[in-house]
Amino acid sequence: MGTGIVSVLLYFIPFHARWTYYLSIIFFVLNIAIFSLALLTTILRYALYPEIWSVMIDDPRASLFLGTIPMAFATIIEMVVFICVPVWGEWCITFAWALWMIDAVASAGVTISLVFILISSENTTQLSAITAVQLLPIAATIVAAGTGAEVAEVLPNPNHALGTIMTSYVLWGMAMPLAMTVLVIYFHRLAVHKLPPRELIVSCFLPLGPLGFGGYTIMYLGMVARKVLPQTGTLPPNSELAGEVLYVLGFIVALVLWGFGLMWLAIAVAAIYRSRPFPFNMGWWGFTFPLGVYSASTIQIGLEMPSLFFKVLGTIFSVCVVLLWVVVALGTVRGAKSGELFNAPCLANLPVELVDKGKVEKSSGKAA
Repeated sequence: MGTGIVSVLLYFIPFHARWTYYLSIIFFVLNIAIFSLALLTTILRYALYPEIWSVMIDDPRASLFLGTIPMAFATIIEMVVFICVPVWGEWCITFAWALWMIDAVASAGVTISLVFILISSENTTQLSAITAVQLLPIAATIVAAGTGAEVAEVLPNPNHALGTIMTSYVLWGMAMPLAMTVLVIYFHRLAVHKLPPRELIVSCFLPLGPLGFGGYTIMYLGMVARKVLPQTGTLPPNSELAGEVLYVLGFIVALVLWGFGLMWLAIAVAAIYRSRPFPFNMGWWGFTFPLGVYSASTIQIGLEMPSLFFKVLGTIFSVCVVLLWVVVALGTVRGAKSGELFNAPCLANLPVELVDKGKVEKSSGKAA
């Protein structure tokens, strides 16, 4: 996800140059390579050790990271729309549309299934154990909705675009109110039990994800609806007015969500400052994607108003995301070399008989 959002921002940045375009392509290719490798490794892991799947699903924290898979896939679809479609034409539009359908189904499936598992599991979750990671499976559907808006914009058939827009509105409606509900619970947890431990302090940035991309999505949907609704005669006899209303409402909602996100950004920065120093772990990747999608929302607001302030601020945020990516990437390489970074704490919950049979080496605590 982090690499993908960097590629999007380098393409999207208002004050761009030719070199930022080529750099975005490099990150796009790198994102495809990393995603493919990670997906293949994950499939092999559960194919070779199927008993790990149920243990991971039952873990209240590990299962939440399934939401990162469709989100990472969505960043690839975005760059296919931005980079490949202008070059390769109509067949690439159909390809991007098909990829989005897969991502939309996967995202909705992850959101619904993991939310149901959360409320139906026999394991009781204490309020003190709640973190912003609970937002990950919900944010996946919001990201799918935003990607749908981008795909709809390039679809040549207005009716296909309309169906994609309506589906994206439904996806946004499925996830955005639920994300706000989780934020209320998370704030209650912070008020009662205070800041998370240093190992999880980076998770304070995660609320920026649904707020940032939620605003970007509803704004982009309104922008595309303003064009598509009159073409399809939807909501007659005032199709054009309906499109304008959706556009204006989308912008207002996006601005409100941006302001709410600004508060969470301030809280996250203050929490990081107060908790320093804190150890490097995979949670550091939580720096990049949430701030990245918040940057995208900032830039889009600047483009729609238009506003130089938001364009400059979005550019500053984007530069920060790129620098954070470099820091986290270097830390990841060092951690991977030492063998201390990649581990699966949920394997500690494996039944003893499986460990005794040698199916999984529990003592190492590492993923196969």
